[in-house]
Amino acid sequence: MQNLPTRMELHAIRSLTLTDRQFLLGEQEGQAATIAGLLSLAQGEGRQPVVVMVHGSGGMGPSIALWQRQVNAMGAAAFLLDGFTGRGLVSVAGNQGSLGRLAFILDIYRALAVLAAHPAIDATRIAVMGFSRGGQGALYAGMARFHQLWNPRGIAPIGTAAVYPDCGTRYIGDTVMLPAPLRVFHGRPDDFNPIGPARAHVARLRAAGHDADIIEYDDAHHGFDNPLSPSAALVRESQSVRDCVIEEREPGVLVNAVTGRPFSYDDPCVAHSVHVGGNAVAAAELRRDVLAWLRQLLRLS
Repeated sequence: MQNLPTRMELHAIRSLTLTDRQFLLGEQEGQAATIAGLLSLAQGEGRQPVVVMVHGSGGMGPSIALWQRQVNAMGAAAFLLDGFTGRGLVSVAGNQGSLGRLAFILDIYRALAVLAAHPAIDATRIAVMGFSRGGQGALYAGMARFHQLWNPRGIAPIGTAAVYPDCGTRYIGDTVMLPAPLRVFHGRPDDFNPIGPARAHVARLRAAGHDADIIEYDDAHHGFDNPLSPSAALVRESQSVRDCVIEEREPGVLVNAVTGRPFSYDDPCVAHSVHVGGNAVAAAELRRDVLAWLRQLLRLS
C-alpha cells in the first residue's frame, strides 16, 4: 500500500491564456484563466520533495495517474497540473493552434509558487516532469529569458525531465538556461515529435556548458508509456510540426524558416497523421530510468 497517497488536494491556480507572441514579449494582456493542480502527498513525515507533472496535447491521460502512484511510492509528492479543463479544453492534438505552445510555461511558474508556499512541501526539492507538449513546456521553462519575464518569485526546479518533447523551434536565447540538470527521454521512431531535433537541442545545451542529456528507446512511438495502449497505431487528424523548421528571428515572431513568413498551422509542413501508442517493454525501461534519476535528484534514500 506504499504507493497510496496519504492525502490529495485540489488547488486552483491563477494563470493567463497567452498567445506565443504575448508570451515571448512578456505581454500581460492574456485572458485570465484558473487552472487546477492535484497534489498527491506521499506517506512519511516532514516536508516532502515534489514532482510537478505536465500533460501533453491529449490532456490528463492514464499514464499520468500511473506516474503519480510511482512517484508517491518512492516517497515524493506528485503535483498533476491540468492546463486544459479550466480553459474549456479537452485535447488540442487536432488543433494545436487552439492554445499557445508556450502557455504551459507560465502555468508551471504559477504552480511552483503555490507549491513553494505549501507547508508539506520542501521548496528546495521541486522537480518538473512533462510529456509531449508538457515536455516542451517543462524544458523551455528552464530558459533564463522566460524565467526573468514570467517568474517574478524566482522559484525554480532543481531539475527537469522532458519526455518525448517537441524541440523543433529555436527561440532567442534558448541555450541560456538556469543551472539545473535536464534529461530528455525520447523514442527513436517517434513521428509526432521526432527525436532528431531533441538530439540537436541537447547537443547545443551541452556545448553551452549545461548538464543536459538524452536517453533513447527503441520501438517507442509517441506516448509509449501509456499503460492502456498495447501498441502504436496510426492516428489521423493529429497535427505535428515534425517537418517544419520554426525560428524566432526577432522577438515575438515565429517564422517558418523555409518560407520566411510567420509560421501558421496552415503551412504545408504541418503533418496530420502520426503514430501513437504504448510499448510495455520500452515503458518499463522509461519508468526505471526516470524514477532512478528523480530519486537521486530529490535525494531520496
